[in-house]
Amino acid sequence: MKKVMSALKFMFRNGETWTIEREHIGDLWIKQVTTSYGRIGENDFQEIHPCESLKIEIDIEADSVNSSDINLGGLETGMFDRVKQFQDIEMMDILYRGKNSGETSAPSEKDRIYFPYKALDSDGHDNEYQSSMVSGNKLYIVIDPAKTVQEVYPDKK
Repeated sequence: MKKVMSALKFMFRNGETWTIEREHIGDLWIKQVTTSYGRIGENDFQEIHPCESLKIEIDIEADSVNSSDINLGGLETGMFDRVKQFQDIEMMDILYRGKNSGETSAPSEKDRIYFPYKALDSDGHDNEYQSSMVSGNKLYIVIDPAKTVQEVYPDKK
């Protein structure tokens, strides 16, 4: 049976998360996802999926905090402002619909995607490769080592 994406769940370096339902996602491109295997220290081997880049357009309806997310910054300012203020999206889960319903599936029904990351400074929280902007009622995010959000979406300035 084919997997159907129901939501994306972004994970930030400080542990906060943001779940965006499928209907609030416009333009989306996850470039060159690969599969790697590895382990750190004595931990179990894990399958990970790094990608080359991400571009996404998010509708204003997603600029809120879901009760299942831990969004301290988002509670105060909204998620659009949080993303614009901090460049710290580290990875995301692609969540899938359950097999017999339209509901989001169990946590095991997901693919975790890691984004390219280069620390801007010594604290390591902000990612040099992440850029974002709000245009109209949409948030645009690009995580790419070679391009910024302004280069990918030049007509949205």
